[in-house]
Amino acid sequence: MRFAISPTIEKVHFPPISEVKGWIAGRTFPPERPLVDLCQAVPDYAPAPELIAHLKPLLDDPLTSRYSPDEGLPETRQAVCSWYRRVYGAAPNPDQLCLTIGASQAFWLALTVLCREGDEVVVQTPYYFDHAMGLDMMGVRSVHAPFDEAAGGLPDVGVISRLITAKTRAILLVTPSNPTGAVTPPPILRRLFELARARGIALILDETYNAFIDGPPHDLFADSAWSDHLVQLASFGKTFALTGYRAGALVASERFIYHALKVQDTMAVCQPRITQQAVRFGADHLDAWVVANRRMMQRRHDCFRTEFLRPGNPFTLAASGGFFAWARHPLADRSGREVARRLADEANLLCLPGEVFGPGMEGYLRLAFGNIREDRIPSAVQRFFEFQPEG
Repeated sequence: MRFAISPTIEKVHFPPISEVKGWIAGRTFPPERPLVDLCQAVPDYAPAPELIAHLKPLLDDPLTSRYSPDEGLPETRQAVCSWYRRVYGAAPNPDQLCLTIGASQAFWLALTVLCREGDEVVVQTPYYFDHAMGLDMMGVRSVHAPFDEAAGGLPDVGVISRLITAKTRAILLVTPSNPTGAVTPPPILRRLFELARARGIALILDETYNAFIDGPPHDLFADSAWSDHLVQLASFGKTFALTGYRAGALVASERFIYHALKVQDTMAVCQPRITQQAVRFGADHLDAWVVANRRMMQRRHDCFRTEFLRPGNPFTLAASGGFFAWARHPLADRSGREVARRLADEANLLCLPGEVFGPGMEGYLRLAFGNIREDRIPSAVQRFFEFQPEG
């Protein structure tokens, strides 16, 4: 008899990106109809040349291959806090920051410190699928704040307030949103923070794409008591094109970080030193490079919207921004998975089905247009125009 798999894990769906990429495994694509991958949000450009040059000699240093303190090198955490001060106008101190293996690990640290089985977290729909998977694995109930297409997917503070119960431990929000690209304005974030403070819970903000918006994302770090109710999940993987380096951070109170380090030590010990050195260099030297890439991504977004909104597109743009677009597909009686599979098979185009981002999202697709160069966007969008609903 085989050993059993945890029933909780068995109920969690398979990673959506792995599922979708499995649809085309082994296929070849003709030069006149190459694969267009709108599936996963990964910068298509390399890290800054000066960052790569900085890292090369460090590989010869034996210290680079050793552990660092669990929370990360002091000099890297200081550099990150200085970066926060420039971007947000206010910053955590280094003791309020733990460097992590991507924002995904920061999420697990936060959840493990905050929640136990049977607790609830209010999650804005559509949500980032990894968050929902993690909550399910921990036995924490996701309470879904509904998607309002007319509001561009922005959260409704009144609705979220009514979803909070005695079991609620946190409000969880991604801004800019993955999957819709929508940027939650600072006044709404302030109202959510005040709601969390009034109800004695945490506001967890995943700000993985914060480097791709103009102006400070919010002013919450300027609040003298921000750390009593704010937990931030951060990523420098997209910021500095270091996604494979797994460059994340957890930002919270010193008390919260103290307890998170118990989990960090048993989960990963520390972020790799080479990643920390890359993040430190980026935070110290690459502000102008980051701004240039932000402008490039904004041009891609403008180009994508212009092309997608031309008359005759059977798909409807519900929201967009940053790396992502959230589109309603034209087959009301079909799931997003069915439509995404047809696009993969008939158009050599990969995107993610809406249902992996929450209940009731079967009518949508996530398109990661930030993956492709501006000159390729028109031909990629044209494949949506060529989709035959009756096919």
